[in-house]
Amino acid sequence: MAHVSPNSSVQSLKQVEFNTISSSFGGLSSLVTNLHSELLSTPPGHPINYPRHPLLDCNIPPENTAVETLCGGLAAAHNAYGLSKSAPSLPLCILFVVQENERNIFDQLALSKRLVNIHKIPVFRLLSSEILTQTSIPDSNTSRPLVYRPPYSPSTPFEVTTVYLRAFYAPSEYQSERDWEARTHLERSAAIKCPTVLNQLSGCKKIQQVLAEPTGPDHLSSFLSDTDPTVIARLRETFAPQYGLSSDGRGRELALNPETALNHVLKPQREGGGNNIYKCEIPNFLRSIPETDWKRWVLMELITPPADAKNVVLRSDGEVLRGNVIGELGVYGTILWDQSGKILHNDQGGWLMRTKGKDVNEGGVAAGFSSLDSILLC
Repeated sequence: MAHVSPNSSVQSLKQVEFNTISSSFGGLSSLVTNLHSELLSTPPGHPINYPRHPLLDCNIPPENTAVETLCGGLAAAHNAYGLSKSAPSLPLCILFVVQENERNIFDQLALSKRLVNIHKIPVFRLLSSEILTQTSIPDSNTSRPLVYRPPYSPSTPFEVTTVYLRAFYAPSEYQSERDWEARTHLERSAAIKCPTVLNQLSGCKKIQQVLAEPTGPDHLSSFLSDTDPTVIARLRETFAPQYGLSSDGRGRELALNPETALNHVLKPQREGGGNNIYKCEIPNFLRSIPETDWKRWVLMELITPPADAKNVVLRSDGEVLRGNVIGELGVYGTILWDQSGKILHNDQGGWLMRTKGKDVNEGGVAAGFSSLDSILLC
């Protein structure tokens, strides 16, 4: 997000968070970009004459390659898996593991369609609740291939090369031991997981807090030991200060003081919108929960966006909203490495722009707090 320093008018870019599971809206963001590009490129005299604006003259959003990037990463994993590990060999596929009553299916279909039509890779969708009934790992095969049997054709099994998780990122999705068993089942298989449990945990707020801590051990540099120090410094400048809530830490002092709490947001180890605690609500919230639970939260200094951005938002119910807005830019990337740590694929491309009202704290699209938008480079 764009950030304006409270002590000056200088703008900079600040990292809000880093997601490693279920990074959605690549498909729908690309469609929104195409929509805005079409509207902005309507030639004079066109039967549908959209009103012009000086800021939009001769400008269209940059190309959004989110679908190509995400599918390229999944295809790289599929190819890296190699030949079938089953005996006899089975046809290979990619498996999308999805939530019950999934509302974001069309975003996911943009990826599966490209994988099938362009990369020529079979793709199946599987509810997380059906993992243990529709997949298996042969006990006699030490390579532990993950075998999927489509419910409409159980006599035609496929071997899963890559499991793409669009589920299992919220605590509510682990309601019973069977759910934990299903996740363990996937984790212990030979299929490449996007992400593995460890990769998923690396995107947790606590990890981000440790890397961004302004004082203490320099964990960031330890991961970038071969990187130019000036590059590390530029990267560090994008971090908003973050703190743990240990009894002797700076975070607890800032969170419990009503005045300093106004400049912060309290974040849990959760993905998706609707989970954060903001500003004046922080002190009372912390006092309302056991102190032993405070370690589950991270305090982050609020990002202060420019105050002069305006836009119009069309809601799905037809309501049109006008006024000051805040934009949040997400950039997609994929990376694949082998067990030795050798990087096999590393790509970045495509973007997600979310626009929300200036006075709205949360930012999730699926949660109803923001809308998909496009970038305009002026």
